[in-house]
Amino acid sequence: MRAAVETAIEADPGDDSEHAALPGEAGATRPAWRRWLTWRRLGDLFGNTLQGRFSLVMVVGVLLAQLATNLLWAQQLRTRARAEAEQAAHHVAIGAAGAIRSFRDLPVNFRPLLIEQLRSMGGTRFFVFVNREPVKVDPVQGEPLAQLVARTMAQTLQQQAPVDGNVQVALAWPHDLHVSPDGVNLQDLPEGWIDSTLLSPSRPAPIVVIQAEIEAGSWLYLASAMPDPYFLENANPYAFDRLLPQVITLGAVLLLSIAVVRTLTRPLARLGRAATAFGKGISADPLPVAGTREVQRTIRAFNDMQERIQRYLMDRERLFATISHDLRTPITRLKLRTELLDDEALQADFHEDLDDLDMMVKGALQSVKDTDIHENQVLLRLDQLLERLARDARMAGREVSLEAEPLTVRVKPLALKRALTNLLDNALQYGERADIRLVSGPERVTLTLRDHGPGVPEAALDKLGQPYVRLEHGRRTRREGMGLGLGIARNVVHAHGGQLRLSNHPEGGLVATVLLPLA
Repeated sequence: MRAAVETAIEADPGDDSEHAALPGEAGATRPAWRRWLTWRRLGDLFGNTLQGRFSLVMVVGVLLAQLATNLLWAQQLRTRARAEAEQAAHHVAIGAAGAIRSFRDLPVNFRPLLIEQLRSMGGTRFFVFVNREPVKVDPVQGEPLAQLVARTMAQTLQQQAPVDGNVQVALAWPHDLHVSPDGVNLQDLPEGWIDSTLLSPSRPAPIVVIQAEIEAGSWLYLASAMPDPYFLENANPYAFDRLLPQVITLGAVLLLSIAVVRTLTRPLARLGRAATAFGKGISADPLPVAGTREVQRTIRAFNDMQERIQRYLMDRERLFATISHDLRTPITRLKLRTELLDDEALQADFHEDLDDLDMMVKGALQSVKDTDIHENQVLLRLDQLLERLARDARMAGREVSLEAEPLTVRVKPLALKRALTNLLDNALQYGERADIRLVSGPERVTLTLRDHGPGVPEAALDKLGQPYVRLEHGRRTRREGMGLGLGIARNVVHAHGGQLRLSNHPEGGLVATVLLPLA
Protein backbone atom coordinates (compact mmCIF):
# COMPACT_ATOMS: atom_id res chain seq x y z
CA MET A 1 0.00 0.00 0.00
CA ARG A 2 2.77 2.43 0.87
CA ALA A 3 4.61 1.60 -2.34
CA ALA A 4 1.47 2.30 -4.34
CA VAL A 5 1.21 5.74 -2.81
CA GLU A 6 4.87 6.58 -3.28
CA THR A 7 4.67 5.88 -7.01
CA ALA A 8 2.10 8.68 -7.30
CA ILE A 9 4.25 11.22 -5.45
CA GLU A 10 6.31 13.62 -7.48
CA ALA A 11 9.60 15.04 -6.34
CA ASP A 12 9.19 17.91 -3.87
CA PRO A 13 10.99 20.99 -5.20
CA GLY A 14 11.66 22.09 -1.65
CA ASP A 15 10.65 25.71 -2.17
CA ASP A 16 7.73 27.85 -3.31
CA SER A 17 8.81 28.08 -6.94
CA GLU A 18 6.48 27.19 -9.80
CA HIS A 19 6.46 23.46 -10.53
CA ALA A 20 6.72 22.20 -14.08
CA ALA A 21 3.41 21.54 -15.76
CA LEU A 22 2.58 17.86 -16.14
CA PRO A 23 1.56 16.36 -19.48
CA GLY A 24 -2.08 17.03 -20.13
CA GLU A 25 -2.35 19.79 -17.57
CA ALA A 26 -3.92 23.08 -18.58
CA GLY A 27 -1.26 25.67 -19.22
CA ALA A 28 1.52 23.14 -19.83
CA THR A 29 2.73 25.05 -22.89
CA ARG A 30 2.11 28.55 -21.58
CA PRO A 31 5.24 30.66 -21.09
CA ALA A 32 6.23 31.69 -17.57
CA TRP A 33 5.29 35.33 -17.99
CA ARG A 34 1.76 34.40 -19.15
CA ARG A 35 1.31 32.06 -16.19
CA TRP A 36 2.31 34.94 -13.89
CA LEU A 37 0.20 37.56 -15.69
CA THR A 38 -3.28 36.39 -14.67
CA TRP A 39 -6.34 38.33 -13.61
CA ARG A 40 -5.78 37.24 -10.04
CA ARG A 41 -2.20 38.54 -10.06
CA LEU A 42 -3.39 41.83 -11.50
CA GLY A 43 -6.10 41.99 -8.86
CA ASP A 44 -3.46 41.41 -6.17
CA LEU A 45 -1.32 44.14 -7.69
CA PHE A 46 -4.11 46.73 -7.85
CA GLY A 47 -6.74 46.29 -5.18
CA ASN A 48 -6.79 42.96 -3.34
CA THR A 49 -3.75 43.52 -1.13
CA LEU A 50 -2.43 46.28 1.10
CA GLN A 51 0.38 46.88 -1.36
CA GLY A 52 -2.04 47.04 -4.30
CA ARG A 53 -4.47 49.39 -2.58
CA PHE A 54 -1.74 51.73 -1.36
CA SER A 55 -0.17 51.80 -4.82
CA LEU A 56 -3.57 52.40 -6.40
CA VAL A 57 -4.27 55.28 -4.00
CA MET A 58 -0.87 56.83 -4.74
CA VAL A 59 -1.30 56.49 -8.52
CA VAL A 60 -4.85 57.84 -8.51
CA GLY A 61 -3.87 60.68 -6.15
CA VAL A 62 -0.90 61.75 -8.25
CA LEU A 63 -2.93 61.44 -11.46
CA LEU A 64 -5.78 63.55 -10.07
CA ALA A 65 -3.33 66.17 -8.80
CA GLN A 66 -1.53 66.28 -12.15
CA LEU A 67 -4.84 66.37 -14.02
CA ALA A 68 -6.13 69.32 -11.98
CA THR A 69 -2.81 71.14 -12.34
CA ASN A 70 -2.68 70.47 -16.08
CA LEU A 71 -6.23 71.68 -16.63
CA LEU A 72 -5.55 74.92 -14.74
CA TRP A 73 -2.19 75.41 -16.43
CA ALA A 74 -3.61 74.56 -19.86
CA GLN A 75 -6.33 77.17 -19.46
CA GLN A 76 -3.79 79.80 -18.46
CA LEU A 77 -1.43 78.77 -21.27
CA ARG A 78 -4.17 78.96 -23.89
CA THR A 79 -5.31 82.38 -22.64
CA ARG A 80 -1.75 83.71 -22.67
CA ALA A 81 -0.97 82.14 -26.07
CA ARG A 82 -4.15 83.64 -27.53
CA ALA A 83 -3.27 87.12 -26.27
CA GLU A 84 0.34 86.87 -27.48
CA ALA A 85 -0.76 85.53 -30.89
CA GLU A 86 -3.25 88.39 -31.36
CA GLN A 87 -0.59 90.91 -30.42
CA ALA A 88 1.98 89.38 -32.78
CA ALA A 89 -0.59 89.16 -35.59
CA HIS A 90 -1.44 92.80 -35.12
CA HIS A 91 2.27 93.73 -35.25
CA VAL A 92 2.91 91.73 -38.45
CA ALA A 93 -0.26 93.10 -40.05
CA ILE A 94 0.87 96.69 -39.41
CA GLY A 95 4.16 95.94 -41.18
CA ALA A 96 2.30 94.28 -44.05
CA ALA A 97 -0.06 97.29 -44.30
CA GLY A 98 2.97 99.61 -44.69
CA ALA A 99 4.33 97.39 -47.47
CA ILE A 100 0.96 97.34 -49.21
CA ARG A 101 0.67 101.13 -49.04
CA SER A 102 4.22 101.55 -50.38
CA PHE A 103 3.68 99.24 -53.35
CA ARG A 104 0.26 100.69 -54.06
CA ASP A 105 1.63 104.24 -54.18
CA LEU A 106 4.77 103.26 -56.14
CA PRO A 107 4.65 103.58 -59.94
CA VAL A 108 4.29 100.29 -61.73
CA ASN A 109 7.67 100.59 -63.48
CA PHE A 110 9.52 100.97 -60.19
CA ARG A 111 7.97 97.99 -58.46
CA PRO A 112 10.31 95.33 -59.99
CA LEU A 113 13.32 97.50 -59.04
CA LEU A 114 12.12 97.74 -55.45
CA ILE A 115 11.50 93.99 -55.26
CA GLU A 116 15.00 93.29 -56.63
CA GLN A 117 16.52 95.70 -54.14
CA LEU A 118 14.65 94.06 -51.25
CA ARG A 119 15.84 90.60 -52.36
CA SER A 120 19.45 91.66 -52.67
CA MET A 121 19.80 94.14 -49.83
CA GLY A 122 17.01 93.24 -47.41
CA GLY A 123 15.13 95.88 -45.47
CA THR A 124 11.85 94.07 -44.87
CA ARG A 125 10.75 90.96 -43.00
CA PHE A 126 8.56 89.87 -45.91
CA PHE A 127 9.29 87.83 -48.97
CA VAL A 128 7.69 89.94 -51.71
CA PHE A 129 6.30 88.85 -55.05
CA VAL A 130 3.87 90.43 -57.52
CA ASN A 131 1.49 88.13 -59.40
CA ARG A 132 -1.24 88.55 -61.98
CA GLU A 133 -3.74 86.60 -59.87
CA PRO A 134 -3.94 85.19 -56.33
CA VAL A 135 -2.01 82.01 -55.57
CA LYS A 136 -3.89 79.06 -54.13
CA VAL A 137 -2.64 78.43 -50.59
CA ASP A 138 -3.45 75.36 -48.45
CA PRO A 139 -4.06 76.77 -44.95
CA VAL A 140 -3.05 75.01 -41.74
CA GLN A 141 -5.92 72.75 -40.63
CA GLY A 142 -7.11 71.88 -37.14
CA GLU A 143 -5.41 74.80 -35.39
CA PRO A 144 -7.87 77.36 -33.91
CA LEU A 145 -4.94 79.64 -33.03
CA ALA A 146 -3.85 79.82 -36.68
CA GLN A 147 -7.36 80.80 -37.70
CA LEU A 148 -7.37 83.50 -34.99
CA VAL A 149 -4.08 84.93 -36.32
CA ALA A 150 -5.37 85.03 -39.89
CA ARG A 151 -8.63 86.67 -38.82
CA THR A 152 -6.82 89.29 -36.71
CA MET A 153 -4.43 90.14 -39.56
CA ALA A 154 -7.26 90.53 -42.06
CA GLN A 155 -9.13 92.93 -39.74
CA THR A 156 -5.97 94.97 -39.08
CA LEU A 157 -5.12 95.19 -42.78
CA GLN A 158 -8.61 96.47 -43.61
CA GLN A 159 -8.13 99.17 -40.99
CA GLN A 160 -4.52 100.13 -41.77
CA ALA A 161 -4.33 99.71 -45.54
CA PRO A 162 -7.75 99.50 -47.15
CA VAL A 163 -7.60 98.46 -50.80
CA ASP A 164 -10.20 98.46 -53.49
CA GLY A 165 -9.66 94.78 -54.23
CA ASN A 166 -9.68 91.69 -52.05
CA VAL A 167 -7.26 90.78 -49.21
CA GLN A 168 -6.49 87.13 -48.40
CA VAL A 169 -4.62 86.02 -45.28
CA ALA A 170 -3.68 82.41 -44.44
CA LEU A 171 -1.10 80.42 -42.50
CA ALA A 172 0.50 77.59 -44.49
CA TRP A 173 3.31 75.07 -44.10
CA PRO A 174 6.48 75.89 -46.08
CA HIS A 175 7.15 72.44 -47.57
CA ASP A 176 4.52 72.85 -50.32
CA LEU A 177 3.95 76.62 -50.48
CA HIS A 178 3.47 78.17 -53.95
CA VAL A 179 4.57 81.75 -54.61
CA SER A 180 3.09 82.25 -58.11
CA PRO A 181 0.16 80.97 -60.12
CA ASP A 182 2.64 79.14 -62.36
CA GLY A 183 3.31 76.61 -59.62
CA VAL A 184 6.71 77.93 -58.52
CA ASN A 185 7.39 76.58 -55.03
CA LEU A 186 8.99 78.53 -52.24
CA GLN A 187 11.70 75.92 -51.90
CA ASP A 188 12.57 76.21 -55.60
CA LEU A 189 13.64 79.86 -55.33
CA PRO A 190 17.29 80.93 -54.88
CA GLU A 191 18.42 80.94 -51.27
CA GLY A 192 19.37 84.61 -51.42
CA TRP A 193 15.79 85.59 -52.20
CA ILE A 194 14.31 84.00 -49.09
CA ASP A 195 14.86 84.93 -45.49
CA SER A 196 16.40 81.94 -43.67
CA THR A 197 13.67 82.14 -41.02
CA LEU A 198 11.08 81.09 -43.59
CA LEU A 199 12.53 77.61 -44.08
CA SER A 200 13.92 75.19 -41.50
CA PRO A 201 14.13 71.63 -42.81
CA SER A 202 14.53 70.07 -39.37
CA ARG A 203 11.71 71.98 -37.72
CA PRO A 204 9.32 73.73 -40.13
CA ALA A 205 7.19 76.58 -38.82
CA PRO A 206 3.94 77.95 -40.33
CA ILE A 207 4.29 80.95 -42.66
CA VAL A 208 1.88 83.88 -42.90
CA VAL A 209 0.82 84.52 -46.50
CA ILE A 210 -0.87 87.86 -47.31
CA GLN A 211 -2.20 88.54 -50.78
CA ALA A 212 -3.69 91.97 -51.56
CA GLU A 213 -5.06 93.20 -54.87
CA ILE A 214 -3.41 96.60 -55.05
CA GLU A 215 -4.88 97.22 -58.52
CA ALA A 216 -6.66 95.28 -61.22
CA GLY A 217 -4.53 92.35 -62.40
CA SER A 218 -1.81 93.00 -59.80
CA TRP A 219 -1.65 91.00 -56.59
CA LEU A 220 0.99 91.72 -53.97
CA TYR A 221 2.26 88.47 -52.39
CA LEU A 222 3.83 88.80 -48.91
CA ALA A 223 5.20 85.84 -46.91
CA SER A 224 6.71 86.00 -43.45
CA ALA A 225 7.25 83.94 -40.33
CA MET A 226 5.63 84.98 -37.09
CA PRO A 227 7.80 86.75 -34.45
CA ASP A 228 7.58 83.47 -32.52
CA PRO A 229 7.66 80.91 -35.37
CA TYR A 230 6.65 78.02 -33.10
CA PHE A 231 3.73 79.69 -31.35
CA LEU A 232 1.45 76.75 -32.25
CA GLU A 233 3.71 74.28 -30.40
CA ASN A 234 4.14 76.59 -27.42
CA ALA A 235 0.36 76.88 -27.10
CA ASN A 236 -0.06 73.08 -26.82
CA PRO A 237 -0.10 72.14 -23.09
CA TYR A 238 0.07 68.41 -23.88
CA ALA A 239 3.23 68.39 -25.94
CA PHE A 240 5.57 65.44 -25.44
CA ASP A 241 8.32 67.48 -23.80
CA ARG A 242 5.79 68.74 -21.23
CA LEU A 243 4.16 65.36 -20.52
CA LEU A 244 7.43 63.45 -20.22
CA PRO A 245 8.49 64.98 -16.85
CA GLN A 246 5.03 64.25 -15.44
CA VAL A 247 5.20 60.63 -16.59
CA ILE A 248 8.65 60.30 -15.03
CA THR A 249 7.30 61.80 -11.78
CA LEU A 250 4.37 59.40 -11.76
CA GLY A 251 6.63 56.41 -12.43
CA ALA A 252 9.06 57.46 -9.69
CA VAL A 253 6.22 57.90 -7.17
CA LEU A 254 4.75 54.52 -8.09
CA LEU A 255 8.07 52.68 -7.85
CA LEU A 256 8.96 54.29 -4.53
CA SER A 257 5.46 53.57 -3.18
CA ILE A 258 5.66 49.91 -4.19
CA ALA A 259 9.15 49.58 -2.70
CA VAL A 260 8.09 51.16 0.61
CA VAL A 261 4.85 49.16 0.85
CA ARG A 262 6.63 45.89 0.02
CA THR A 263 9.07 46.59 2.83
CA LEU A 264 6.18 47.27 5.22
CA THR A 265 3.98 44.36 4.14
CA ARG A 266 6.63 41.65 3.71
CA PRO A 267 6.48 40.69 7.44
CA LEU A 268 2.66 40.61 7.24
CA ALA A 269 2.77 38.35 4.18
CA ARG A 270 5.22 36.07 5.97
CA LEU A 271 2.90 36.04 8.98
CA GLY A 272 -0.08 35.13 6.79
CA ARG A 273 1.79 32.20 5.18
CA ALA A 274 2.91 30.96 8.58
CA ALA A 275 -0.65 31.14 9.95
CA THR A 276 -2.00 29.24 6.93
CA ALA A 277 0.66 26.55 7.27
CA PHE A 278 0.07 26.26 11.02
CA GLY A 279 -3.67 25.89 10.39
CA LYS A 280 -2.87 22.92 8.12
CA GLY A 281 -0.81 21.29 10.85
CA ILE A 282 2.62 22.13 9.41
CA SER A 283 5.08 22.84 12.23
CA ALA A 284 7.44 25.75 11.63
CA ASP A 285 10.12 27.67 13.45
CA PRO A 286 9.19 30.97 15.11
CA LEU A 287 8.96 33.87 12.69
CA PRO A 288 11.75 36.45 12.72
CA VAL A 289 10.59 39.67 14.34
CA ALA A 290 10.79 42.47 11.74
CA GLY A 291 8.84 45.42 10.44
CA THR A 292 7.22 48.31 12.23
CA ARG A 293 6.52 48.33 15.96
CA GLU A 294 2.91 47.20 15.49
CA VAL A 295 3.93 44.38 13.14
CA GLN A 296 6.66 43.23 15.53
CA ARG A 297 4.13 43.09 18.35
CA THR A 298 1.79 41.00 16.18
CA ILE A 299 4.58 38.58 15.19
CA ARG A 300 5.63 38.09 18.82
CA ALA A 301 2.01 37.37 19.77
CA PHE A 302 1.73 34.83 16.93
CA ASN A 303 4.96 33.10 17.93
CA ASP A 304 3.76 32.83 21.53
CA MET A 305 0.36 31.53 20.42
CA GLN A 306 1.94 28.96 18.09
CA GLU A 307 4.23 27.71 20.85
CA ARG A 308 1.37 27.40 23.36
CA ILE A 309 -0.87 25.56 20.90
CA GLN A 310 1.89 23.16 19.88
CA ARG A 311 2.69 22.45 23.51
CA TYR A 312 -1.01 21.92 24.27
CA LEU A 313 -1.45 19.53 21.33
CA MET A 314 1.62 17.50 22.30
CA ASP A 315 0.48 17.25 25.92
CA ARG A 316 -3.03 16.28 24.85
CA GLU A 317 -1.73 13.64 22.45
CA ARG A 318 0.55 12.12 25.08
CA LEU A 319 -2.18 12.17 27.70
CA PHE A 320 -4.78 10.65 25.39
CA ALA A 321 -2.42 7.94 24.16
CA THR A 322 -1.31 7.11 27.72
CA ILE A 323 -4.87 6.87 29.04
CA SER A 324 -6.02 4.77 26.08
CA HIS A 325 -3.04 2.46 26.43
CA ASP A 326 -3.42 2.12 30.18
CA LEU A 327 -7.11 1.24 29.87
CA ARG A 328 -6.29 -1.90 27.94
CA THR A 329 -4.59 -3.51 30.96
CA PRO A 330 -7.63 -3.35 33.33
CA ILE A 331 -9.90 -4.37 30.46
CA THR A 332 -7.80 -7.50 29.98
CA ARG A 333 -7.89 -8.23 33.74
CA LEU A 334 -11.66 -7.81 33.82
CA LYS A 335 -12.02 -10.25 30.95
CA LEU A 336 -9.97 -12.81 32.86
CA ARG A 337 -12.06 -12.32 36.00
CA THR A 338 -15.32 -12.78 34.12
CA GLU A 339 -14.14 -16.29 33.30
CA LEU A 340 -14.50 -17.08 37.03
CA LEU A 341 -18.20 -16.21 37.06
CA ASP A 342 -20.55 -19.18 37.41
CA ASP A 343 -23.49 -17.45 35.75
CA GLU A 344 -22.98 -17.91 32.03
CA ALA A 345 -25.57 -15.26 31.09
CA LEU A 346 -23.91 -12.68 33.36
CA GLN A 347 -20.53 -13.76 31.99
CA ALA A 348 -21.73 -13.17 28.39
CA ASP A 349 -23.05 -9.73 29.33
CA PHE A 350 -19.72 -8.77 30.89
CA HIS A 351 -17.82 -10.03 27.84
CA GLU A 352 -20.04 -8.02 25.49
CA ASP A 353 -19.57 -4.81 27.49
CA LEU A 354 -15.83 -5.31 27.74
CA ASP A 355 -15.58 -6.00 23.99
CA ASP A 356 -17.42 -2.75 23.29
CA LEU A 357 -15.11 -0.89 25.66
CA ASP A 358 -12.03 -2.45 24.06
CA MET A 359 -13.31 -1.49 20.61
CA MET A 360 -13.83 2.10 21.75
CA VAL A 361 -10.27 2.30 23.09
CA LYS A 362 -8.86 0.87 19.86
CA GLY A 363 -11.00 3.28 17.85
CA ALA A 364 -9.78 6.23 19.90
CA LEU A 365 -6.14 5.26 19.35
CA GLN A 366 -6.80 4.71 15.64
CA SER A 367 -8.51 8.11 15.39
CA VAL A 368 -5.49 9.87 16.91
CA LYS A 369 -3.06 8.04 14.64
CA ASP A 370 -5.09 8.63 11.46
CA THR A 371 -5.65 12.34 11.98
CA ASP A 372 -2.13 13.17 13.13
CA ILE A 373 0.19 11.58 10.60
CA HIS A 374 3.53 13.37 10.70
CA GLU A 375 4.64 13.62 7.06
CA ASN A 376 5.65 16.37 4.69
CA GLN A 377 3.45 17.76 1.95
CA VAL A 378 4.55 16.86 -1.57
CA LEU A 379 3.15 17.15 -5.09
CA LEU A 380 0.76 14.30 -5.85
CA ARG A 381 -1.09 13.32 -9.02
CA LEU A 382 -4.56 12.97 -7.54
CA ASP A 383 -6.07 11.32 -10.63
CA GLN A 384 -3.49 8.52 -10.48
CA LEU A 385 -4.20 7.92 -6.79
CA LEU A 386 -7.93 7.64 -7.52
CA GLU A 387 -7.24 5.22 -10.37
CA ARG A 388 -5.39 2.90 -7.97
CA LEU A 389 -8.14 3.09 -5.35
CA ALA A 390 -10.76 2.30 -8.00
CA ARG A 391 -8.69 -0.57 -9.41
CA ASP A 392 -8.23 -2.11 -5.94
CA ALA A 393 -11.99 -1.87 -5.34
CA ARG A 394 -12.77 -3.54 -8.68
CA MET A 395 -10.32 -6.35 -7.90
CA ALA A 396 -12.33 -6.93 -4.70
CA GLY A 397 -15.47 -7.37 -6.79
CA ARG A 398 -16.95 -3.91 -6.24
CA GLU A 399 -18.37 -1.63 -8.91
CA VAL A 400 -16.64 1.75 -9.21
CA SER A 401 -16.74 4.31 -12.05
CA LEU A 402 -14.08 7.01 -12.34
CA GLU A 403 -13.99 10.23 -14.38
CA ALA A 404 -10.85 12.29 -13.64
CA GLU A 405 -8.69 14.79 -15.46
CA PRO A 406 -4.94 15.07 -14.78
CA LEU A 407 -4.53 17.20 -11.64
CA THR A 408 -1.70 17.86 -9.22
CA VAL A 409 -2.16 18.84 -5.56
CA ARG A 410 0.26 19.45 -2.69
CA VAL A 411 -0.80 17.09 0.12
CA LYS A 412 0.29 14.59 2.77
CA PRO A 413 -0.10 11.48 0.60
CA LEU A 414 -0.65 8.80 3.27
CA ALA A 415 -3.15 10.90 5.22
CA LEU A 416 -5.10 11.86 2.09
CA LYS A 417 -5.15 8.27 0.83
CA ARG A 418 -6.55 7.12 4.17
CA ALA A 419 -9.26 9.78 4.04
CA LEU A 420 -10.28 8.91 0.46
CA THR A 421 -10.17 5.20 1.29
CA ASN A 422 -12.59 5.79 4.19
CA LEU A 423 -14.98 7.71 1.93
CA LEU A 424 -14.83 5.03 -0.79
CA ASP A 425 -15.28 2.20 1.72
CA ASN A 426 -18.34 3.91 3.18
CA ALA A 427 -19.82 4.42 -0.30
CA LEU A 428 -19.26 0.78 -1.29
CA GLN A 429 -20.40 -0.60 2.08
CA TYR A 430 -23.66 1.33 2.30
CA GLY A 431 -24.33 2.13 -1.37
CA GLU A 432 -23.17 -1.01 -3.24
CA ARG A 433 -21.48 0.98 -6.04
CA ALA A 434 -19.72 4.36 -6.29
CA ASP A 435 -19.20 7.07 -8.92
CA ILE A 436 -16.05 9.22 -8.62
CA ARG A 437 -15.57 12.45 -10.53
CA LEU A 438 -12.54 14.79 -10.35
CA VAL A 439 -12.57 18.27 -11.96
CA SER A 440 -10.44 21.40 -11.65
CA GLY A 441 -11.64 24.91 -10.91
CA PRO A 442 -9.82 28.26 -11.04
CA GLU A 443 -8.44 27.91 -7.51
CA ARG A 444 -9.29 24.45 -6.19
CA VAL A 445 -9.95 20.83 -7.05
CA THR A 446 -13.45 19.34 -6.70
CA LEU A 447 -13.75 15.61 -6.01
CA THR A 448 -17.26 14.16 -5.80
CA LEU A 449 -17.93 10.59 -4.63
CA ARG A 450 -21.52 9.35 -4.92
CA ASP A 451 -22.96 6.07 -3.71
CA HIS A 452 -26.24 4.48 -4.80
CA GLY A 453 -27.61 3.64 -1.38
CA PRO A 454 -30.70 4.90 0.46
CA GLY A 455 -29.10 8.22 1.38
CA VAL A 456 -29.24 9.97 4.75
CA PRO A 457 -32.16 11.84 6.37
CA GLU A 458 -31.65 15.59 5.97
CA ALA A 459 -31.87 16.11 9.72
CA ALA A 460 -28.97 13.69 10.26
CA LEU A 461 -26.53 15.22 7.73
CA ASP A 462 -25.05 17.63 10.27
CA LYS A 463 -24.33 14.77 12.69
CA LEU A 464 -22.34 12.73 10.19
CA GLY A 465 -18.63 12.95 10.86
CA GLN A 466 -18.94 13.20 14.63
CA PRO A 467 -17.07 10.43 16.52
CA TYR A 468 -19.10 7.28 17.28
CA VAL A 469 -22.18 8.58 15.46
CA ARG A 470 -23.80 5.82 13.36
CA LEU A 471 -27.21 5.82 11.74
CA GLU A 472 -29.66 2.92 11.95
CA HIS A 473 -29.00 1.85 8.37
CA GLY A 474 -25.26 1.70 9.05
CA ARG A 475 -25.67 -0.35 12.23
CA ARG A 476 -27.82 -2.90 10.40
CA THR A 477 -25.44 -3.16 7.47
CA ARG A 478 -22.14 -3.22 9.38
CA ARG A 479 -22.26 -4.02 13.09
CA GLU A 480 -18.50 -3.84 13.72
CA GLY A 481 -18.09 -0.19 12.69
CA MET A 482 -17.43 2.60 15.22
CA GLY A 483 -18.48 5.72 13.25
CA LEU A 484 -14.96 7.18 13.01
CA GLY A 485 -14.30 6.98 9.24
CA LEU A 486 -16.08 10.16 8.20
CA GLY A 487 -14.65 12.09 11.14
CA ILE A 488 -11.12 11.04 10.21
CA ALA A 489 -11.70 11.96 6.55
CA ARG A 490 -13.12 15.37 7.50
CA ASN A 491 -10.16 16.15 9.80
CA VAL A 492 -7.63 15.14 7.14
CA VAL A 493 -9.32 17.27 4.45
CA HIS A 494 -9.54 20.26 6.81
CA ALA A 495 -5.83 19.85 7.68
CA HIS A 496 -5.08 20.30 3.96
CA GLY A 497 -6.99 23.58 3.84
CA GLY A 498 -9.99 21.95 2.13
CA GLN A 499 -13.61 21.14 2.90
CA LEU A 500 -15.74 17.98 3.07
CA ARG A 501 -19.43 18.44 2.27
CA LEU A 502 -22.11 15.74 2.52
CA SER A 503 -25.43 15.94 0.70
CA ASN A 504 -28.12 13.69 -0.76
CA HIS A 505 -28.28 13.17 -4.50
CA PRO A 506 -31.61 14.05 -6.16
CA GLU A 507 -31.77 10.55 -7.68
CA GLY A 508 -30.80 8.80 -4.43
CA GLY A 509 -27.62 8.08 -2.56
CA LEU A 510 -25.14 10.15 -0.55
CA VAL A 511 -22.67 12.55 -2.23
CA ALA A 512 -19.37 13.39 -0.53
CA THR A 513 -17.71 16.48 -2.04
CA VAL A 514 -14.03 17.11 -1.28
CA LEU A 515 -12.62 20.57 -2.09
CA LEU A 516 -8.81 20.88 -2.11
CA PRO A 517 -6.59 23.83 -3.10
CA LEU A 518 -4.60 23.49 -6.32
CA ALA A 519 -0.86 22.98 -6.12
